[in-house]
Amino acid sequence: MTIIYEINPPKVIQDTILSHDQLSESVERLKERAAKIGQASDGIHLTDSVLGIPRVSPITAGFFIRNSNKKIRITASIRVRDRNLTSITQTVCDAILLNLDGVLVLKGDAPPSGPKDSGLVPSDVVRQFNEQGFGKRIDMYLSISSNPDFEKIHKKIEAQPKGFVTQVVSSIDQVTRMVDMLKPQGFRIIPCVLLSSEKNKKSAQMLNLDWSEYSKDMVGFVKQIDKVAGNVLISSPNDFVGALDLLYRLK
Repeated sequence: MTIIYEINPPKVIQDTILSHDQLSESVERLKERAAKIGQASDGIHLTDSVLGIPRVSPITAGFFIRNSNKKIRITASIRVRDRNLTSITQTVCDAILLNLDGVLVLKGDAPPSGPKDSGLVPSDVVRQFNEQGFGKRIDMYLSISSNPDFEKIHKKIEAQPKGFVTQVVSSIDQVTRMVDMLKPQGFRIIPCVLLSSEKNKKSAQMLNLDWSEYSKDMVGFVKQIDKVAGNVLISSPNDFVGALDLLYRLK
């Protein structure tokens, strides 16, 4: 079983820009959580400014985690919505130099203020980086819907990422469908599952997620997905204690 846990790096703005001491305290909490997760999972995935709210760079966060855990697999999201190609290239190079294992190139949520879209397309970015040889140095992933229209994702397939990270899934059938279509083509499929708990209800509502199929047996659901896809990404943005409990029950 291969279990990956998703972590949101600390925010850098909460009403006002956080002080150095406040940021340092947040980073220490991140490192403490990562240490606990590292004992119960196989990998950590770091998000990039979810909802467009500025956070500590996932590459920087990955560096802190890597310094304390040399063995765990670390991947990070890279937003293209509000970056240019030069900036993204620098970020990927930083990830390589800091010994991260992979990057998920995605559009990203629109920021609350400022420019809304750089015009870059994630599949175009991954295709260009692969042509330049970056894919030989670090695994590159793209995101796909939990119910993809395979006739409309040709550009993503042609970009030849290492694999695809799904949006949150709610059934085994969704995962089986993607694995049956994409795994024979050599792609790794990483299904994302949101922990069903009271603290995560708001997130489920935002995602229009119906978790009724698996909420009564999270452990069984995750194990079934792992059996189909070979790995699972656990997301639990508002319930760390519940997620840690799940990870230990899966061991």
